Amino acid sequence: MSRFVDKLPFFDRRASPMEEADDIPRSGLLHLHGGHHHYQHHHQPQTALMAPEPSPPTTKQSSSTLAQLLKRVNDARSDASSPNSSPSHYTIELGASMPGSTGSESEHTSLTGVGVGVGDGTLLPFVLKFTDLTYSVKQRKKGPCLPALPFRRGDAEPEAPRMKTLLDNISGEAREGEIMAVLGASGSGKSTLIDALANRIRKESLHGSVTLNGESMDNNLLKVISAYVMQDDLLYPMLTVEETLMFSAEFRLPRSLPTKEKKKRVQALIDQLGLRNAANTIIGDEGHRGVSGGERRRVSIGVDIIHDPIVLFLDEPTSGLDSTSAFMVVKVLQRIAQSGSVVVMSIHQPSYRILGLLDRLLFLSRGQTVYYGPPGSLSSFFSDFGKPIHDNENPTEFALDLVRELETMPNGACDLVEHNKSWQKRMGPKMKHADDGNGGKPSLSLQEAISASISRGKLVSGATDGNVTVPSPSSAPASAVAKFANPFWIEMGVLTRRAFLNTKRTPEIFVIRLGAVLITGFILATIFWRLDDSPKGVEERLGFFAIAMSTMFYTCSDALPVFLNERYIFLRETAYNAYRRSSYVLSHTIVGFPSLIVLSLAFAVTTFFAVGLAGGAEGFFFFVAIVLASFWAGSGFATFLSGVVTNVQLGFPVVVSTLAYFLLFSGFFINRDRIPKYWLWFHYASLVKYPYEAVMINEFSDPGRCFVRGVQMFDNTPLSVLPPAIKVRVLRAMSSSLGINIGTATCITTGPDFLKQQAVTDLTKWDCLWITVAWGFLFRILFYISLLLGSRNKRR
Repeated sequence: MSRFVDKLPFFDRRASPMEEADDIPRSGLLHLHGGHHHYQHHHQPQTALMAPEPSPPTTKQSSSTLAQLLKRVNDARSDASSPNSSPSHYTIELGASMPGSTGSESEHTSLTGVGVGVGDGTLLPFVLKFTDLTYSVKQRKKGPCLPALPFRRGDAEPEAPRMKTLLDNISGEAREGEIMAVLGASGSGKSTLIDALANRIRKESLHGSVTLNGESMDNNLLKVISAYVMQDDLLYPMLTVEETLMFSAEFRLPRSLPTKEKKKRVQALIDQLGLRNAANTIIGDEGHRGVSGGERRRVSIGVDIIHDPIVLFLDEPTSGLDSTSAFMVVKVLQRIAQSGSVVVMSIHQPSYRILGLLDRLLFLSRGQTVYYGPPGSLSSFFSDFGKPIHDNENPTEFALDLVRELETMPNGACDLVEHNKSWQKRMGPKMKHADDGNGGKPSLSLQEAISASISRGKLVSGATDGNVTVPSPSSAPASAVAKFANPFWIEMGVLTRRAFLNTKRTPEIFVIRLGAVLITGFILATIFWRLDDSPKGVEERLGFFAIAMSTMFYTCSDALPVFLNERYIFLRETAYNAYRRSSYVLSHTIVGFPSLIVLSLAFAVTTFFAVGLAGGAEGFFFFVAIVLASFWAGSGFATFLSGVVTNVQLGFPVVVSTLAYFLLFSGFFINRDRIPKYWLWFHYASLVKYPYEAVMINEFSDPGRCFVRGVQMFDNTPLSVLPPAIKVRVLRAMSSSLGINIGTATCITTGPDFLKQQAVTDLTKWDCLWITVAWGFLFRILFYISLLLGSRNKRR
């Protein structure tokens, strides 16, 4: 009888569990009555607890399907939602015939809106159980920067790397409808345990087992049925609360769910999180005023629970909040747990009010369990240890202070660890009997339980036609649950809309970039104003091309912080398969391309006609195309580096120095045929080489244009200081000596001749254009690969 009394308040959270327990049939069977639903009290002898009441004679019938049962549950809920209905548990008596048995011999199973029942009336929710979790890492040995000398025979054997144990045989369980809190001082292993439960530690490094309803979970399945809320609030500052949650809904909820239903889910979640007054307020950051810290934390939680996960992990959700905001956050988590979720959170030091919302506590000290159990047992636990908790003192504060005090002693908290083990042996069976009257054996398999949750409205993210396949060890990978809720093009569309919205609300970024391009173009146009077709004009053109093309790449370095600023948002969203990395790369490319077109046109219009470049309309549009290709390749290069480096301070020196090397080997400072062979590969790898040669060919490819005539051949030589008359006499003497008529108007060097002098002969201008475009694609492919390799969210 005690197991019924203990079980009901776990689900219903009512003030008087004993009153409800008296209404339970002594047979352990719950009956569903039409119209008004209530429990009936049957006076039975005491032996009725040992065996179920015999069922009335029935004819043999086939088992009802799970969908039929859930439909009947929903019908019962619909009836109960009328104004005249009273709140109660809704159950269905299921005569599920076992093979070879009749309906009267069948088990009776009950399904409720919270859990699943078995024949003795016990409700069994989801149970996340972890056993003997152990995790150790190698300690980095402090020593000289230079590597040690090789080990030689006769020397002392090198010391093996020391291992630090972060988790030491941690066991426990968290149940649906409850909040399990992991407590401890800084460095005790709280976040490590949360990561272990959330499968964020590599399997080969973590020892022990984590099961849900007794079954181990596939990684893809866990990502679908669970959510992980990081300690930091990783949100886009310029999106409103409602927009943030709506974008999350579009990522996590399947496209089979209509947009209207997604909006309803978002509105319901806003009310559940208590964010109605801040729904249209931007998140904000240091430069933009937005929501408060507590509201921001609740938005972070809402982003990860939009798909109503079965299991929710949170890493210190109250960190940095005041007492009231922290209480409101945990109150929200309590409502989430009571809606049918398993909530596991780490918390540093809960207040007395927060302690009243927690169901299970797990205290850690240097990776070891010093207490595991309900908050109400803390007093008796420490009394048995000889350290009674004083009246009017917060039990958790007392426990944490005592643990800190013990950790300063030579043996640490070993005595408390041993006391917890002995206390668990004495009290564990009693708590287990109170928690679960069926020995912890679920009446349904994990797949059936998940399908039941989907039918109750949970887990819409991983559902396909209301079903999820739980892979077994013998099943093929293809039978596993789908990794993503939406197809590729849906993800890309949502990401593109979100990025455009962010860009629209931060116009100052594009304005500053456009201003930089216009100022650079204006300066170059005024310096190289109307260049003539003379040897000096040729040299000045070369300088203009080199500066202009390298400027395109340097201007693109501002693309570096774009991904770095949202790197951790990307890691959080992709950690649980909100979208594919390929979708992110393509949307990132689509959003950035229109601004490149505007910048290219602005620079070309500012400089092409002012400098007096050749080619007419065709030459102008090719100049626009090669400038656009340079922006495309440069932004791709900066984007790729943003996926490799981890911060802006490291990224900018890499970008600037690399672009300087590209300019050095572009062919402007030294011709290709003069570069040493061992550096020739860098010449072809230079991004500046191809647009530089393209604009040169576009300018000098016309054989009808002459850049050196008659006495102009003496320019840039010591003879250039001679008077013009003497230059003419020298030119005539040369003509008579060579037998060639060379006059003052004779063309000496044409454009193609000059290209040969510069060793620009191996590629056409269109070849250079397409190679530059290909560089842009290559760097974005490399960016995608860097995201695949660099966004692993698991500890080693």
